[in-house]
Formats: sequence, C-alpha cells, structure tokens
Amino acid sequence: MQIPQIHPWPSTVEEAIEIQETLRNQVITTDQLNTPIQYVAGVDMGFLEDGTMCRAAVAVLSFPDLKVVETSLAYRPTSFPYIPGFLSFREITTILDALEKIKNIPNIILCDGQGIAHPRRFGIACHLGVLVDIPTIGVAKSLLIGKYEELSVARGSWQPLIHTSETVGAVLRTRTGVKPLYISTGHRISLPTAIDYVLRCTPKYRLPETTRIADKLASNR
Repeated sequence: MQIPQIHPWPSTVEEAIEIQETLRNQVITTDQLNTPIQYVAGVDMGFLEDGTMCRAAVAVLSFPDLKVVETSLAYRPTSFPYIPGFLSFREITTILDALEKIKNIPNIILCDGQGIAHPRRFGIACHLGVLVDIPTIGVAKSLLIGKYEELSVARGSWQPLIHTSETVGAVLRTRTGVKPLYISTGHRISLPTAIDYVLRCTPKYRLPETTRIADKLASNR
C-alpha cells in the first residue's frame, strides 16, 4: 500500500494540538465507501522494552466471511509520550509503516481508539483516515469523553454518545451481557454505517475480528 507524504511530526503537545485543529476540517462524516466491501482491516499497537519501542500490527480480513488475508508488523522507537487525546502522535507513524507493507488495500479500517469522540473531534481513527484517505472507524474499549443513557444488555443495542450537546459516537453492545464498545466516525463513514460494520465484524467476541487479531499480533500473543 502506498503511503502519502505526511505532515511534519510534532515534538510538543502545542504542536500536536495545532495539527489536530488544522486537519479536523478534512474529516468527512458521511458515507464515501468504495463498494462492494471486499476487505476490512484492523490496526493496533503494542510496546516493547518498557515502552520505548512501538510494534504496530495490521490484519486484513476478507468481508463478509472475516478470514485473514494478510498481516504485517512494523517497529519504531517510541517518539511521543502517552497523553490521553494524543494517541495518534504516539502510534500512527509505526502504523503507517505496517500499512505500507500490505498488498490488499482495505475498504474500511477499524482502529483501536477514538474517532470524532475526542475533545477536538480528531482521534486516531480520524487522523489515520485523513492521512491514507480510507474510511475508518474508531472502536474504543474505554470512554474518553461524553455521556450516554443506560443501554440494554442485548447484543446490537446502543445509545448515542453525547458531548457538549453533540452526538459524537455510539455506545454499542457487541455481545449480550458484556461491556459495550465506544464507536465513532473516523473518516468517510457515517455513524449508522460504522455501527453496522462493527456489528458485522463482531460475530462472536466483544471486539471486532479485525481488532482482535491485530491486538494479538501487536501483543505477540
């Protein structure tokens, strides 16, 4: 996969905020999917050597049968600290290295992290989607911002995630009786479509197969 040239990488939080504020205007929150959907991918990150080395994993699966087609790994020294709201600046350069190795271009990428459910509406799924111009979905395991009403315990139930009177995502139950996930638009996909594809990629476990497999690769489990 060919990776376009990216913006200069920040070394401070102030520089990172400026990039988020600039690039968030490029985020598209409506459906711009290249159909039919043949491949879906998950990206995730692990850390080695007491957090000083990043290991990014990409898993490309066929859709809708969710069979692994291709995987890749990439490594880089960690160059940005862990700060909530700035995950992409710690992870994306290594993720891009891993994406560059794959041959089967995904139609949708599911990211382990937030999309527009972010204080500046520019989480890692938005950042990655804008850089590679591929539809992306934020699939987070924990809440960063927003409030929501209680949801049913049944698989497929969801509630809007609200922040400053704006719907920024959905709290989605992907498995009956199991903790929900926090879904938000990354780029070139609407929230209802994002929810639909997350459920279709989650036939058995709490996490989508894309994310689950990428997580195992990144963690070397």
